Amino acid sequence: MKNRNDIKEIYDLLLKAYENLKSPSVTKIAEKNGRDPFKVLVSCLISLRTKDEVTLEVSKKLFEVADTPNKLLKMEDEELEKILYPAGFYRKKVKVLKEVSKTLIEKYEGRVPDSLEELLKIKGVGRKTANLVLVEGFDKEGICVDTHVHRICNRLGVVKTKTPEQTEMDLRKILPKHMWKKWNEILVSYGQHICKPISPLCSACILYDKCDKINVDRWR
Repeated sequence: MKNRNDIKEIYDLLLKAYENLKSPSVTKIAEKNGRDPFKVLVSCLISLRTKDEVTLEVSKKLFEVADTPNKLLKMEDEELEKILYPAGFYRKKVKVLKEVSKTLIEKYEGRVPDSLEELLKIKGVGRKTANLVLVEGFDKEGICVDTHVHRICNRLGVVKTKTPEQTEMDLRKILPKHMWKKWNEILVSYGQHICKPISPLCSACILYDKCDKINVDRWR
């Protein structure tokens, strides 16, 4: 397992590598929309099992007609489905987006709550989404763990866990807080371009000599 000095070195190297990589879709959406918490939340929900370029396009089209919970809730399901169709599981996402918007209006005066505890009370919002909303929508500390973060942290030997939630809890114990906000952003991008799920590009990896390569059978 990696110690604090190892983690600092890994973080600094990844941060340097990230300068030449594309930002994840939700980060781009947050930056383009003034870090509007509602738009961050909606784009997070759209992004589930969806490619970044699709998330960007679908979110852009949706926000042109519905950029608040009230506007989204007033839309017909068929109209929403047409916009969300390119995204995976679009019918389910329409249902979730409407339920979330309804909850925001009824319980939070149409505003997205800015605490992990309250975000997790909203049906359809899990830990990954809640943490990402805190980071990208409110500039608050949070550790968002998706499949990329979970995979890379275990490959590197930073953690030894079986689920993303376990990874989050372990990272909360070992990551210095100043790394929390950027950890997801840089690891998601690195996971999309270098440390891929299958046949990762280890020969091009800045962490080649520092990675334990846990569960890596084939690499390029």
